[in-house]
Amino acid sequence: MPEFQKNCTVITGEQPARGLLRLRLAAPEIAAAVRPGQFVMVACGADRDPLLRRPLSVHNAEAGATIDLLVRVLGRGTAALTRLRAGDTLSVLGPLGRGFGEAQEGAEVLLVGGGIGCAPLLLLARRLLARRARPVLLLGAAHGAEARAFRDCFQGLDCPVHLSTDDGSLGYHGFVTGLLPELAAAASRVYACGPMPMMAAVARFCGSRLPCEVSLESRMACGLGACLGCAVPAPDRPGAYRHVCKDGPVFPANEVLWP
Repeated sequence: MPEFQKNCTVITGEQPARGLLRLRLAAPEIAAAVRPGQFVMVACGADRDPLLRRPLSVHNAEAGATIDLLVRVLGRGTAALTRLRAGDTLSVLGPLGRGFGEAQEGAEVLLVGGGIGCAPLLLLARRLLARRARPVLLLGAAHGAEARAFRDCFQGLDCPVHLSTDDGSLGYHGFVTGLLPELAAAASRVYACGPMPMMAAVARFCGSRLPCEVSLESRMACGLGACLGCAVPAPDRPGAYRHVCKDGPVFPANEVLWP
């Protein structure tokens, strides 16, 4: 899989809800190569401040043209991204990691996202539709404004979107995993990204009867397997580890040691 380090021009930047940022970057080589579930490492500030790049999943891509990043603004690095304006440049390394697998034509599949874990599901949904699979979106958020922002990302796609909110202000009142029993009957596969407890619940629900892939989130310094900062235990080999950046971020759910 080709990897590129490019200075990418910011085309647009907007905040669809409090604490969220969506950037569109001119990145033709990365856009042409990226697969759903892969990520990029972004240098957030000028003059290497902050020093370390931030790993961000690719939210959307137009082949040969642009990539979109949907970011949760939490610390100094992501806050620096909110100050970018059209015409500014970012150093971007990617696409990196192992992405989601494909689904069979005509198959109904569930895409389960929790919080900013909804970000990589847009590119996945688009690619699945292009291959004539039938994605069903289950999107969980803390509150209605955030849920609406996630829902709006999928406008125009021919697939149903089901929402849940922690506070009950929009959609199902509770965790997004509470939607699974009702919606999983016809599903042949599940894809999930979000907080570890959410993905653990999805994995337990799927068990051995329903194939499930999960995208893990981890702090990392390089994205290339050199820093070893994103090591996670391998359940099938005691004392062994896998690296989220190189072996993932997407893993079969049965290859993750769940809490």
